[in-house]
Amino acid sequence: MSSRVAAKPAARPTVRPVERTLSFADAVREAADQEMARDENVVVFGLDVDDPKAIQGTTRGLPEKYGPGRVFGTPLSEDAMTGAAVGMALAGLRPIHVHIRMDFLLLAMNQLLNVAAKSRYMFGGRVAVPMVARAMIGKSWGQGAQHSQGLHSMFMHVPGIKVVAPSTPYDAKGCLATAVRDDNPVLYVEHRLLHFQKGPVPEHTYTVAPGKARVTQSGEDITVVGVSYMQVECLRAARYLEDVGVKAEVVDPIWLSPLDIDTICDSVERTGRLLVVDTAWTNCGAGAEIVARVAERLGGLRDLRLKRMGYAPTTCPTTPVLEDAFYPNARTIAAAARDMVEERACGWLPAERADLQCIEFKGPF
Repeated sequence: MSSRVAAKPAARPTVRPVERTLSFADAVREAADQEMARDENVVVFGLDVDDPKAIQGTTRGLPEKYGPGRVFGTPLSEDAMTGAAVGMALAGLRPIHVHIRMDFLLLAMNQLLNVAAKSRYMFGGRVAVPMVARAMIGKSWGQGAQHSQGLHSMFMHVPGIKVVAPSTPYDAKGCLATAVRDDNPVLYVEHRLLHFQKGPVPEHTYTVAPGKARVTQSGEDITVVGVSYMQVECLRAARYLEDVGVKAEVVDPIWLSPLDIDTICDSVERTGRLLVVDTAWTNCGAGAEIVARVAERLGGLRDLRLKRMGYAPTTCPTTPVLEDAFYPNARTIAAAARDMVEERACGWLPAERADLQCIEFKGPF
């Protein structure tokens, strides 16, 4: 009998699916498209959603595909149209109400915070308000005092409304799908500069669960939390810090309400240092809330170094020179983080690197 052993067939190489890349804006559009196809109760409306520019492209093709009964423009009347969104939600629809700028949500605060956020509680859970308010924040070019504000912390303050601020195309799609399916009102925060960021996005529909942050870079010297577009700047700052031997752990909270403080605290418990960077003012802001919760949880357990960064304490300026001083950026974040790690004023501002420069806003809003 032969002792030869039959050779095993060669293993087939694993075929990996081609990773698909989309922009943040295209991810938002795809999420809306898939949710509208999945549920006929989903409608999209707001100022200029049916305009050829399509709100940075986030509603492109939807009017033609779903018709004016499900995708339609509105008058410039935030209070009335938000009231219409609340009524639609109470009646069983799932509206996505698009606000080009968060600044003008102030005209609809009663509808959002006194009606949408409280109706489910006031009626003993017998009604739901499944609506999404999309609102853009952040700088562009010369839009200044009334068109650049990040007011998301105002909504974080009120129970009954959820707040999400995705920073990647992957989360942009998954978080919008989650928001549409939620039976509570959700404020969906979009920074203008994020619309042009690109990243991997699965073609199938998926969700990103509320209340779960993500560690986007591991490190041991300092925890850096970046909200919305500041997540991008914090990741760039971590690259600058590597040049001086500082290893930053970067966390993206994604959902601001409900907030995953556990992931942040786990990181700070190891590093002992926390820098929170927000695209808003620091006073009573998202950064203040995160720092306060970390201090409550870890204070007394170990020595802590805590700091917030955000808008300078003045009205949003219009000129590029003043904008550079007003908004945090990767270099100023890196400088602040190094000071915290070395526990001294280093006087260091890294030289700008071409591979870490920020992208430019392309308009039109």
